[in-house]
Amino acid sequence: MIRELAHYGHRLSPGTIYPILSRMERRGPPINSLTRRLSKWVFAGCLLLPFAARSASAGPPFQTDDPDPVPYGHFEAYVFELSDGIRDGGTALEFPAAEFNWGAAPNLQLHVVAPLLADFAPFGAPANFGVSDIELGAKYRFVKETDRCPEIGTFPFIELPSGDASRGLGVGRTWYRVPLWLEKNWGPWTSFGGGGVVLAQAPGYINYGFAGWLLQRTITDKLTLGAEIFGHGAEGSAATSARASTLADFGGYYAIHDGFQLLFAGGHSFIGQGELYTYLALYWTWGGSSQRDGGASAVYSLPMKNPDALPL
Repeated sequence: MIRELAHYGHRLSPGTIYPILSRMERRGPPINSLTRRLSKWVFAGCLLLPFAARSASAGPPFQTDDPDPVPYGHFEAYVFELSDGIRDGGTALEFPAAEFNWGAAPNLQLHVVAPLLADFAPFGAPANFGVSDIELGAKYRFVKETDRCPEIGTFPFIELPSGDASRGLGVGRTWYRVPLWLEKNWGPWTSFGGGGVVLAQAPGYINYGFAGWLLQRTITDKLTLGAEIFGHGAEGSAATSARASTLADFGGYYAIHDGFQLLFAGGHSFIGQGELYTYLALYWTWGGSSQRDGGASAVYSLPMKNPDALPL
């Protein structure tokens, strides 16, 4: 299909075409293989030609995630900044940090994040900088979207204690996140959300729940904007976010060119403790054909150690 479109002067990558074909597939199988092939050609010819870039339509730059895994054989990479600041708890700034996602199998995405962290303790205490905890995860979609049914999936991850917890650069023990996410698309609109639980048994940390929901809209073929409500419970006395908080975030992404985007988001709490969230990233995507309709893993505010709260 790409070669045929190029013959008519429209040079598109798999990263541009696969979100549209993915949405077709979720609407249900055609009557037969011939109908399926014809419908893809007609749909691509009518709708794809105006577009110049593939959009990462879920996950980063937001804290709420989506159930859409990276397509089989496809890759995504982010270089990003993420900050989570509390007036009385300091600020955890991940920069520079790198995220990599791979479509390891149909409906399955493997995920790794390797961040450097700057921990700014409150009240003028010394700041620390170094390697933080490494994140490993696997996103699995077990229900595809139809006209009446949302897409449903999960994205559990494990956080390995690779950072120095005594300097505020990690939690100090392995911890886990287990969520459930849903997504529905209609026209230029996308909505997704869900929630789950964080299991963190390190000293000074407690298990807590989180939930979020997001609504976003494609503004132009290069710009998508969205807003979310995201909340989490108290994370423990040693965490930056020691008390519960609910935030309103606004952000989006701009397609610089095919397969390369700028992602941005920021927000502040309106319920609970005062909390400020920011995210800024460069995003690349490449690889084979896709079954995915945008997006990668969500940004997640990690519970970072407050050095002043460490047990002696």
